[in-house]
Amino acid sequence: MNTPATEVVAKAARTLTGKVVSAKTAKTIAVEITRVVKHPMYGKYMRRTTRLLAHDEAGDARDGDTVLISPCRPMSRRKSWRLVSVVERGAAV
Repeated sequence: MNTPATEVVAKAARTLTGKVVSAKTAKTIAVEITRVVKHPMYGKYMRRTTRLLAHDEAGDARDGDTVLISPCRPMSRRKSWRLVSVVERGAAV
């Protein structure tokens, strides 16, 4: 069943918020995403972190910044996210 083009709604882009832990490489930042998950058996809430590489074309992000990233096509073996915006600047280190 085909739907008319006027009824197709654009899907909202998935975004994640995280903290920049490394901005040493050219056009690449390492972002740490922290989430809280409940242990399946004991029920204790645990903090889990994921470290993702994101593309930063302009080099805007610095260590300690809180950033918004979204998925994109793979740019290298580990880098398949891109920087959307810097939400909050971190303390100057």
